[in-house]
Amino acid sequence: MTAEAVAPAASRPLVSRLSLNQQTTKSWSLAEALDGCRRHGLESVGVWREPVAEVGLDEAARLVRESGLRVSSLCRGGFVTAAAGPERARALADNRAAIDEAAALGAASLVLVVGGLPADAPRDLVGARQRVADALGELAPYARERGVLLALEPLHPMFAADRAVLSTLGQAVDLAEQHPAEAVGVVVDTYHVWWDPQVLEQVARAAGRIASFQLCDWLTPIPAEALMGRGMPGDGHIDFAPLVDAVLAAGYTGDVEVELFNREIWAADPDEVVATMVERWHTLLSGR
Repeated sequence: MTAEAVAPAASRPLVSRLSLNQQTTKSWSLAEALDGCRRHGLESVGVWREPVAEVGLDEAARLVRESGLRVSSLCRGGFVTAAAGPERARALADNRAAIDEAAALGAASLVLVVGGLPADAPRDLVGARQRVADALGELAPYARERGVLLALEPLHPMFAADRAVLSTLGQAVDLAEQHPAEAVGVVVDTYHVWWDPQVLEQVARAAGRIASFQLCDWLTPIPAEALMGRGMPGDGHIDFAPLVDAVLAAGYTGDVEVELFNREIWAADPDEVVATMVERWHTLLSGR
């Protein structure tokens, strides 16, 4: 079975559009993740660049083709908030390389985590956001030429200083709208946007630009290592139904990833984690 034999997500029922983001089963190699997806009846996978680099791009592309799975996203590009100079040049070059990798893998999108405040301007939030816009101006044409959709991911405001100066879906849509829809879209990640009182309005506004949809829950207490606080859907505080319904109403037809950064989940048996993920997915879709 080849990737070419697999129908696109849009032609399949929502129940078959669940995707395993590789971070959820971090201990699995790319080959193990692809095998695990097939073993559990999944049709797509969200790939990270580091496991691709471990085997090399050509081998990774071969493994993906032979698996017959869709690549729902490649993570990640971004981190483009540095001022002019060698660091910024390196960041732009790395993003062009990521775009090439996404094209080779046939990924539905390349997720961009745009970066936090740079060391040389640790309080210049306005300037950092402008440098993200400037970087998109350079990268979007390159991505469009290669048929790659850049997916801007806003992160919860607690990550604004060190990971993403885009904190709301509205900010991401503002930037995306400056470019053709086939070049730049947005990520709706429930963990990062559930708190926003305008999120449903902004999801509707993002119609035609939702490039990726990710599910994970918000756990309390927040761990000391805040990045590791993502929970399996159903284990935390997020009301998923309104967000899922809003994304579908906005016309999203792609796969839906579960992306978990959680050390307890990473230490568990990956097969048990995926089995739970699939069970929660069917519970979430009950009545849909």
